[in-house]
Amino acid sequence: MLRFTIITLFREAMEPYLNTSMMWKAQEKGLAQFDFVNLRDFGLGPHKSVDDTPYGGGDGMLLRCEPVFNAIESVKIKDESAKVILPTPVGEVWNQAKAREFSQSDAHYIILCPHYEGYDERILSIVDHKISLGKFVLTGGELPALTIIDSVVRLIPGVLGGENSAIIESFSDGDNLEYPQYTKPYDFRGMKVPDILLSGNHGEIDKWREAHARKAD
Repeated sequence: MLRFTIITLFREAMEPYLNTSMMWKAQEKGLAQFDFVNLRDFGLGPHKSVDDTPYGGGDGMLLRCEPVFNAIESVKIKDESAKVILPTPVGEVWNQAKAREFSQSDAHYIILCPHYEGYDERILSIVDHKISLGKFVLTGGELPALTIIDSVVRLIPGVLGGENSAIIESFSDGDNLEYPQYTKPYDFRGMKVPDILLSGNHGEIDKWREAHARKAD
């Protein structure tokens, strides 16, 4: 079983997705487990504060070390082997190869979902995997966390329907993009399915698909 413990202020934003479709199927089959830790439970003072203004001035608020460290340590005290993931612009860009690597073990990942303007830099000292989804900024780490989880869990054998579903798809071999695919009807508004796909000659179909596979820019 692959396990994810998500540290977040907004559990309600994530649960509907994780309890739907393939993510729900993975849980039902005992292939994946999703747990949540409310960062607010580790907040400071009467208002359970988890953030503060940055030293040196500037706009916005930063996640404080104390709540984050305590939240992560509350998980690690039960499983010291758990690895910490932080979605962050300074991280390694996520790709299909990394997703496949993460899917091929019975690991336990803790995903910290940052918010506000960012986080105290010292938090990086307890992070094992810094991951970026690209050159853009979101309001929080919940969407990146869901993206990482989905891309990993769907690759666990038994989650997707077809035996080869995750093998022949886009980015399964570096920067490849999957060949064009078609379904019924044969003729839609004058746009017809290539005749080779109706020929029944699987050798020729394979050649056509190989020739029409694309490369990502």
